[in-house]
Amino acid sequence: SEVVRWPRNSSHDRERPPHKQKKMPATLGAVLLTFAAASAFVASPSGRATRHVVRAEESVVEAIEAVEEVAVAAPAVEEFTASSLVGATEPFGFFDPLGISAQVSEKRMLYFREAELKHGRVAMLAALGFLVAERFHPLFGGNIDVPSYVAYQQTPLQTFWPVVVLYIGVIEIFSVFTFENPFSTGNYWTISASHAPGDFDFDPLDLKPTDPKEYEAMQCKELNNGRLAMIAIAGMVAQELATGAKLFA
Repeated sequence: SEVVRWPRNSSHDRERPPHKQKKMPATLGAVLLTFAAASAFVASPSGRATRHVVRAEESVVEAIEAVEEVAVAAPAVEEFTASSLVGATEPFGFFDPLGISAQVSEKRMLYFREAELKHGRVAMLAALGFLVAERFHPLFGGNIDVPSYVAYQQTPLQTFWPVVVLYIGVIEIFSVFTFENPFSTGNYWTISASHAPGDFDFDPLDLKPTDPKEYEAMQCKELNNGRLAMIAIAGMVAQELATGAKLFA
């Protein structure tokens, strides 16, 4: 019988670099290796039979290498960081002095971003309404001439809180469908990673840019204006509470 020695520098024995290592389906690999191992114990009454066994083993090795070449390694998943979200603009850049974003998951961070957008949008409307209503107030007979922080108490709407709450609930119910299942571990107050925070398919004037860079710029503008409006409306309310008078009395 012939003694067959495998070359040490064969492509099958060489160690692949870590970045090129590829995984072979476990089932197929097990079948091929089992066949190779079984063929090693086949009795070889003649040199011709031995050559058949060698060829079979070579075929198995070639098949393994072919599978390794075809198998595609799974792409590396980039780790989520809050600094990758839109809104980190100059002069502060990514501003998180307390490191809150480092302690939460991606889905929880997206929930915070959506809450920021909602509060910013409400604050922009409130800041504008605070200023305009003190100078121009035609509703309810036009006799409401008080500081904005108490103007709501001068209208019939103050007796219709259930209606107001119901209206807010109808709007907020659409957000519930973007939440993750709260009964799963770690899913409290999280939204799906596939949901774009603040996107409720409401764009009646078709203002959303189609160019990705322009869309990102618009998102940054909305966030920055919303952040400024939240600070502004808080200052307006604080001023009127302290003075008891209109902003520009």
